[in-house]
Amino acid sequence: MDSSDVITLGQEALMVAALIAGPLLLGILVVGVVIGLIQAATSVQEMTLSFIPKLIILVLLLFLIGNWQISVLVEHFQNLLMNIPIYLQ
Repeated sequence: MDSSDVITLGQEALMVAALIAGPLLLGILVVGVVIGLIQAATSVQEMTLSFIPKLIILVLLLFLIGNWQISVLVEHFQNLLMNIPIYLQ
């Protein structure tokens, strides 16, 4: 296993992390910006007003795409396990 294999493994791990976390973070970002705009327009600066909708969106997204996230993670882990003999050469 040389340095290019290590770099490839690192890139794959970062890609899987981005695939898993990306949709959740994007959903929270969109809700946060919308709530921030509403708070700026109405001059209501309540902290829980932005936290609760973000939490609700997070739970809904986990419910909707959680199965896909787990399958991506399991597929990546299986790929790592199948390639252990190749990496040890």
